[in-house]
Amino acid sequence: MIETHDLTKMYGDLYALNRLNLTLDKGDVYGFIGPNGAGKTTTMRILATLLNPTWGEATVCGYSIYNGSKDIRRAIGYMPDFFGVYDDMKVVEYLEFFAAAYRIIGPARKKICEEVLELVDLTYKRDALVTSLSRGMTQRLGLARVLLHDPQVLLLDEPASGLDPRARIEIRALLKELRSMGKTILVSSHILPELADICNKIGIIEQGILHVNGSVEDVMKQVRTDIVLNIAVVDRQVEAANFLEAQPEVESITDKNKVMVVKLREGVLQYSVLASRLINNGFDLTLFKEDEINLETAFMHLTKGITS
Repeated sequence: MIETHDLTKMYGDLYALNRLNLTLDKGDVYGFIGPNGAGKTTTMRILATLLNPTWGEATVCGYSIYNGSKDIRRAIGYMPDFFGVYDDMKVVEYLEFFAAAYRIIGPARKKICEEVLELVDLTYKRDALVTSLSRGMTQRLGLARVLLHDPQVLLLDEPASGLDPRARIEIRALLKELRSMGKTILVSSHILPELADICNKIGIIEQGILHVNGSVEDVMKQVRTDIVLNIAVVDRQVEAANFLEAQPEVESITDKNKVMVVKLREGVLQYSVLASRLINNGFDLTLFKEDEINLETAFMHLTKGITS
């Protein structure tokens, strides 16, 4: 659905985007992660045919950004970080205006406007002025607008930026709903945990260079240097810690709120035997799980030159 080959954008001698290569298949939800100024917005503007690259190629739904801009704009929904709204319009009028721009006419226009309002949970605000909406509601209205023509691909530039915690949760739930509808989504963010349970692929970009590009699982493997287990027992914790410390697979143990944080020695990949040994020695387990690496940890590792 989206492919780029050596996509580059320069301003003078400055690389805003440096030989970007990425591929999104149908149904992918791709998290585009990076600090401000990394090149995320530049990429989206090029894919939306709003900005010409210095060189390189990109296709969206099989259409080239150079000679297929009209077809691309029919196939995508682009939502920038900040967008303007018309002060004197009601919410439903705002959507009907853009539906008309998409040449949706007659009863179909009213029907689709009501459907997208229901999808983004703004039906109760249909007759409110757009200027009366909160930041979170405005973001949801922006999503409703880009869904009017049922695009195959969504380009969402930091949709959760500037939102309060409740509004971020609502946007995340809405993105999950769009994912279940089979939309191909490129969503950028620097709020890293927001993307962990939404995306199946992520890319980490810094200073215009895509350092990491792959599935969430593969990226986590790149930053895992050792295995850490969280283990808890019903009682006799000191005795259990001493027992574990004597095991040949264990390098070190620390205590964290009555949970033993057990670091395994380098090269140890199988650790279920530790659970068996604890049980066989009379310890009642209440917790035995591998410590997970989240996207924030991955970002901090991978933007320090570890993989570049």
